[in-house]
Amino acid sequence: MGFLLRSVVVVGVVLALAACGGGGPECTAIGSPSGLTVDVRAPDASRIASASLRVCWDGACHEPRIELRASSKSVPMDCEGDEPDAVCGASASPDGGKIGFAQVQGLPKTPVQVTLTLSDAQGGTIVERRVGVTPEATFPNGEHCGEGGPQARLTVAGGAVTTG
Repeated sequence: MGFLLRSVVVVGVVLALAACGGGGPECTAIGSPSGLTVDVRAPDASRIASASLRVCWDGACHEPRIELRASSKSVPMDCEGDEPDAVCGASASPDGGKIGFAQVQGLPKTPVQVTLTLSDAQGGTIVERRVGVTPEATFPNGEHCGEGGPQARLTVAGGAVTTG
């Protein structure tokens, strides 16, 4: 009788472990830092050489480093077949814009005030705007894997700065 009871317990433990480890979505170690994206659209981007940010909340201000780089859009390429699982390609094509990301440690998911300054190659100010934005949680692996750092986006187009 002892052997039978032990066998039932072992089978139960194996089944319980199998149920815990299988079937659910896997989470990777990828993360998403807290920070702000600055997206300067064409043709405004052609005049911009650098950007700076001042981010303030709870009586403290932070001036994170940001570097703008050429942005691009995805251009679809042909597929290898017509089947639903056919392999398709894409290439990156410059779109005339510039984009950058500034990491901001401790960025909250509450309203912050951001001063964005965009300058030309001679250091002259092209755009200087103060805007309010509320960073939102990110989920780099999906909501089932936990929350990453909060982020917000500033877009510059036609001389105007918008959030979202």
